[in-house]
Amino acid sequence: MSDIPERRRSDGLAKHGTRALSSAVLIGSVTAVMWVLELFDHASDGWFDRFGIQPRDVGDLPDIFTAPFMHGGFGHLMANTVPFVVLGFIAAARGFAKFLVVSLIIIVVGGLGVWFTSSANTLGSSILIFGFFGYLVGRGVFERRLVDIAIAIAVVALYGTMLFGVVPGEAGISWQGHLFGLIGGVLGAWVLRRNTSAEASSA
Repeated sequence: MSDIPERRRSDGLAKHGTRALSSAVLIGSVTAVMWVLELFDHASDGWFDRFGIQPRDVGDLPDIFTAPFMHGGFGHLMANTVPFVVLGFIAAARGFAKFLVVSLIIIVVGGLGVWFTSSANTLGSSILIFGFFGYLVGRGVFERRLVDIAIAIAVVALYGTMLFGVVPGEAGISWQGHLFGLIGGVLGAWVLRRNTSAEASSA
């Protein structure tokens, strides 16, 4: 009987380890794809930039799904890579299904927000970065579990200054993508929150 708690602890550690590895592989793979796309874009003199979001062009609406993976040069991509990897890894560690759903919400909300309000071709993973930020902070607010609150505090401490990017500022920077990506992330956290009332009644 005394071996049961130890076995459960080992199973829990193994599960967390598997999730962490899966998260690292997933985010690493997406990051690699973004770099490969930028290499092709550079070699083709910016041909891939056409897959950014063209505001209020109905025929361009499908590009809201491609724009977050395209970048306007290696400088743009390098600036986005580290926060994308860090925030994406933490967001994905909760599980592939939740990560896929929240990413889709961020892309749709962020992309449509840009499509309706921007005035220029917009592309870059900042939509996802701000979305992951909003998701992780929102999860701490909505879940109210110690681990999620701790993650939210750590994320704000590391990347809280990003919030200055959701207001109009430097020319050529899509504050709309930042703002609506952030909104999409918070919305995703709310949609995917645990039903604590149901858990309490079934306990």
